[in-house]
Amino acid sequence: MSGPGSHADRVARAALTWLVEPGHRVVWTLVQQAGAPAVLDRLLAGDIPDGSLRSAVAARSRAGDARQVAELGLRQAARIGARLVVPADPEWPVRVETLATLELDSGGRINQDTRPPLCFWVRGDLPLGATLDRSVAMVGARAATEYGEHVTMGLASGLAERGWTVVSGGAFGIDAAAHRGTLAADGVTVAVLACGVERPYPLGNAAMFDRIVERGLLISEWPPGAEPLRHRFLIRNRVIAAATAGTVVVEAAARSGATQTMSRVLALNRPAMVVPGPVTSAMSVGCHGLLRNHPAARLVTSAADVLEEVGRIGEYLEPPPRGRERVRDRLDEESALILEAFPRGGTATPEDLAAEARLDLRTVLRRLSLLEAAGLVIRTESGIRLVRWRS
Repeated sequence: MSGPGSHADRVARAALTWLVEPGHRVVWTLVQQAGAPAVLDRLLAGDIPDGSLRSAVAARSRAGDARQVAELGLRQAARIGARLVVPADPEWPVRVETLATLELDSGGRINQDTRPPLCFWVRGDLPLGATLDRSVAMVGARAATEYGEHVTMGLASGLAERGWTVVSGGAFGIDAAAHRGTLAADGVTVAVLACGVERPYPLGNAAMFDRIVERGLLISEWPPGAEPLRHRFLIRNRVIAAATAGTVVVEAAARSGATQTMSRVLALNRPAMVVPGPVTSAMSVGCHGLLRNHPAARLVTSAADVLEEVGRIGEYLEPPPRGRERVRDRLDEESALILEAFPRGGTATPEDLAAEARLDLRTVLRRLSLLEAAGLVIRTESGIRLVRWRS
């Protein structure tokens, strides 16, 4: 059988992502029309009008048999407790299908080939779709500052404590801070890789990746053994943007992978959130540029801000921040005028206060009684004076 979700379908999808980099517009369209096994047959036979694609498949095929490579990948995945997830599976993350309509203004292969994944290789026991259903991506600079890492860990732990999955790319800097902040709060985190799931990159984060497998998921579009090539990180970024309910960027240089990810978030009309940084830091340039150039980008400084953007309407509304309320803050306008009319030292008569506040005497007498009851003024033998105010 070669229907959706069958062994033949899985092998074909794995083979296609080995032959052609994920997101390829023509390949994805053909798979939607004819199914992965039929498209694989056509590509291997050279039966495609696209000359550049035909040449790329022929060149890649010289490195091995695509079906054999796919079968080997499935066996390798089974040995390490990984699995291949395809669109026919119940755990497929349906949100990524919005990539089918993603169109970007700039040219180049990376910006043109942004179609949905054909499959995901997954390490970890949690169901992929349900894990990503309530998720927020956090991205940013590899060369993060202490400020950036501190803010990221606080945001990630706050999201985790409220039951949200935190998604990032597993890199040094902001990515690692997002994963570690989530793990420290006993939350669930997902690392979207640009290489095989059996060889997470960078190696310096190996211990962190082991913890992610225990507490969350490692996922990749590339089969086991795939190298973390530079362009694959840029291809991977569209998945981070599409699989989550919104994305937060914390520290980014003017031209960076994080700002490229945010261009996809904005194009998908997903919540694009930006943490501001010091204006003197080069790692703030990309963030501040996003806020300046994109009206849809929202400034966030806390997990509450993030959840207000990605949650259901009204689900996470937070009261506006304000200082401690004082008794004087609750006064009506006339009472406030009377308090302002008191001399800085000494006492005053009601008539003095009426003249200074430009209010009639009856109003002053009535308000003085209220002010006395509130403990703000006191009557003495020599007149009325203010009580020394305490916050």
